[in-house]
Amino acid sequence: MPAARKARWNELLALVGRGLMVRTDSREVRPGEVFALMPAAGEKSRAFLAQALESGAAWVVAGPDVAPPQNATARFLNVPDVPAALGQLAAKHFRTHEQAMQVVAVTGTNGKTTITYLLEGLLSAAGRKVGVLGTVSYRWPGTSIEANLTTPGCWRLHELFARMSADGVDTVVMETSSHALHQKRVAGLEFDAAVLINLTQDHLDYHGDFEDYYQAKKLLFASFPRADKFKAANADDPYGRRLLAETPDAVGFTLAGADAPGNRMLHGTMVSCTGRGVSLRMEFEGKCWSLASGLVGAHNASNLLAAQAVGLGLGLNPGDMQALSPFTGVPGRLERVPNDKGLDIFVDYAHTPDALVNVLGALRALDFSRVITVFGCGGDRDRTKRPLMGRAVAENADVAVLTSDNPRHEDPLAIMADVRPGLQNAPAGLTVIEEPDRYKALCLAVGLMRPGDALLVAGKGHESYQQVGDVKLPFSDVEAVGRALREVHGEVRA
Repeated sequence: MPAARKARWNELLALVGRGLMVRTDSREVRPGEVFALMPAAGEKSRAFLAQALESGAAWVVAGPDVAPPQNATARFLNVPDVPAALGQLAAKHFRTHEQAMQVVAVTGTNGKTTITYLLEGLLSAAGRKVGVLGTVSYRWPGTSIEANLTTPGCWRLHELFARMSADGVDTVVMETSSHALHQKRVAGLEFDAAVLINLTQDHLDYHGDFEDYYQAKKLLFASFPRADKFKAANADDPYGRRLLAETPDAVGFTLAGADAPGNRMLHGTMVSCTGRGVSLRMEFEGKCWSLASGLVGAHNASNLLAAQAVGLGLGLNPGDMQALSPFTGVPGRLERVPNDKGLDIFVDYAHTPDALVNVLGALRALDFSRVITVFGCGGDRDRTKRPLMGRAVAENADVAVLTSDNPRHEDPLAIMADVRPGLQNAPAGLTVIEEPDRYKALCLAVGLMRPGDALLVAGKGHESYQQVGDVKLPFSDVEAVGRALREVHGEVRA
């Protein structure tokens, strides 16, 4: 960096460290503040910049090719990487590097939320004060904020860290999405531990292909500070095995007896997997222990292994792992809907082909007479996964009820048409029902249930809304199932 630019940068850092605000939304700029023009603005950059300047921005941080408009009075600072610069500014403003907190990042297509909940319980039982940032909420003892993004924006993320530190949090567990890694929303943070769970089809509308998707995930292990951070990866997943091969100091975890030459391995054996939960036996570096959990399915057994691998990496011992045993589950993750009709109804966030296969496989292991599945696909998202989701349901359910998820700006019928090829050529005996109205679809599914059946309502999980266009309409699958039960079967206690 040229000396003059470095001097301006240091001046700005000092001002931000004394409280000067940085904005990335031109609508929020106040006189005298800093506006960071993010590269994602694209063709709207000029309009956003003009708005920020009109609002009185005193500083503008922009990419190397952005020139100040004529007569601009703001001081311009051109940097090679605006998201990285924003991370440094946020860390300076919120004194992030002065906070005595360990940070654990959990990444992967499926299972992030469950593992953050598991780690929250495990570390809390070990005497830590834990904060969690994830899909369901941003929370720590005494505070809970509804999440609007799995991983918040950079400035917001550092702000939350500062609030947690002020409240005495000593360990942060955060879901870290591929979008956040690629967009450098986590810039300025230092991680003490990172774990890759799996990589299956999702977000290819953003990443383009699996290789770019993997490289975004790998950034967490290869490109962010603290080269000595603890790293773990799922050796039962092809991309987890690849990461282990490329990261010799990472610890692998496996249920399938996989091996990764050069890596330490946490081996788990599933002693039993029933409707009452799973029983596991673990072995790591000569130590053996067992764990019984009420969580259902092999995918949750793998989640339990992942949480234990991270726990070991943070200094816990095998005896501490028993704290995982009482954990009953995550809202919207194979969540049972209680009712006095004796009906087995579950709500799950599964919205990828792999997640549907996993959760339906878990229900199959419970020996239900039939599995009825209500599902749809989100609009404005990866279209290539839609027929694959249809196929996952066709191959693992007895009745498929295709409906809307969050259509956003797409026609629900067009989305359903994309799913339909996956439901064709299905195994003999599959019943397919289509109903674009999600509540009506739930009523139809509940009406089909017989004693011994299981109903899976997939896709939205913990969400309390259905997004149509730009509007989020109130809609909870758990609440809607309760209404459907009352409408179809009469008074139901939930």
